[in-house]
Amino acid sequence: MPFPIALVLPALIPVFADGLRAIFTRLTDGAGVRPANTAEAIQLMQADAARLQALAALDAPGGSISSWVADLRASARYIAAGVCILGGWALAAMASAYPEQVPSEVAARGMDAADSAFSFLFGDRMYAHLRRK
Repeated sequence: MPFPIALVLPALIPVFADGLRAIFTRLTDGAGVRPANTAEAIQLMQADAARLQALAALDAPGGSISSWVADLRASARYIAAGVCILGGWALAAMASAYPEQVPSEVAARGMDAADSAFSFLFGDRMYAHLRRK
């Protein structure tokens, strides 16, 4: 079985990003982007607030919607990830039960999708837990 790069790569992206951030923090002695005075600090806070308001406006539905529709919209990516995981497992089970009808390449692609979705659901949490001291 080949190396599962589709599983490892999404799980390692936060690690690489955190490593780059640590390198830049070390090179700049933690200075990073810091406001030089109070006016710049206030402008930075206002810019952050405006960015968050814009993101909230993009995610807000137009008009009033039912609460079940809002709940479904909020959970859509998790439902899709669950479908990918269960579909990949089903393809793998079918490939082992009926190897002449389900090619192993199809099962491998299904497991790649399942691995990526699993990494999306649990990769950040596992990395945050490992990073705690």
